[in-house]
Amino acid sequence: MLDTSTAIEAATQDLLRRAIETDYKGRIALVSSFGTESAVLLHMIARIDRRLPVIFLDTGKLFPDTIAYRNALITRLHLSDVRSIRPDPAHLASFDPDGTLFARDPDFCCALRKTMPLDAALEGFDAWISGRKRNQTETRADIAAIETGPDGRTVLNPLGDWSREDIETYFDTHHLPRHPLESDGFASIGCFTCTRRIKPGEDARAGRWSGSGKTECGIFLSRPAEVPA
Repeated sequence: MLDTSTAIEAATQDLLRRAIETDYKGRIALVSSFGTESAVLLHMIARIDRRLPVIFLDTGKLFPDTIAYRNALITRLHLSDVRSIRPDPAHLASFDPDGTLFARDPDFCCALRKTMPLDAALEGFDAWISGRKRNQTETRADIAAIETGPDGRTVLNPLGDWSREDIETYFDTHHLPRHPLESDGFASIGCFTCTRRIKPGEDARAGRWSGSGKTECGIFLSRPAEVPA
């Protein structure tokens, strides 16, 4: 009999294989932050199709360590289509010329640097894969394995019911490298402007947008009726 970790890995691999090779063949991408847990999905994808498009949102405010980790995983896993997507320079010039929008309006900053670039990058795709898990935040507690995203595309959450222990077991079993900032107290990593180390006993995502009341960047939330032209 398969142990729990082996069983959940096999079921997840089957879900991904079916989506990539059959249900959405040629019409699906993985969206990855190359954060502390990202290597799991990237490794699972590489075992199916190393040519699958991987969309990486380079906000212009990421830790250099994240860029280095991205490059290391691309080489390690032989990923051949990682697309580093950056914000529209015209939008930044108009709405964040001095780079301090994150302090005044973090929601709008995320829209300019993540949501809008992602929507543009997903043109031509019918579905995309996310690394969300139900145990991360209250807002993610009810996510389904397959759901309709705010832009109308299908979103797969293949790690939805994975526990932290499942993630750790996968890293250890497959000898995957860790994000270099994880050992320095960063459990969930986004932009350096809005990410801090967590304190003992804090939730893994407590270091994201700390003190602002914000818990999501916005790519999983409803789109505003109007966006800047």
